[in-house]
Amino acid sequence: MLSENSPRKWGKMNVCQMLKHCDLVLQVALKKVELPRINVVYKSIGILTKAEMYVFNNGIPRNMPTFQKLIVNFECDFDESKANLLRTLEEFREACKKNSLPDHHRLFGNMTEKDWTFLEYKHLDHHLKQFNV
Repeated sequence: MLSENSPRKWGKMNVCQMLKHCDLVLQVALKKVELPRINVVYKSIGILTKAEMYVFNNGIPRNMPTFQKLIVNFECDFDESKANLLRTLEEFREACKKNSLPDHHRLFGNMTEKDWTFLEYKHLDHHLKQFNV
């Protein structure tokens, strides 16, 4: 069970920051957060990482670099962050039902609904495991 005092197994974020980070990542799929353009080298790495995750069904590597806009290094409220993430997850589910997810991601390139759901699942699973959930 996730709580305000859940200890992390790796990384720098506390549990509240992790919830806020996961919320921000989902907001990219909902077009509420726009990521900056990246150079072709990073984009190529992102596209290869997406393909590798499909082929090997592996997770996201620990301590992987992330976009500055998605880094949460400030204090936040656990209950508020948890409620916001649950609300955003519901919005994501609705967007999936309406087929209204973007067809492109700055890092992962062309995206289908399957890509979005797969990658969002992998991301959330990665961070829940970070806190023993």
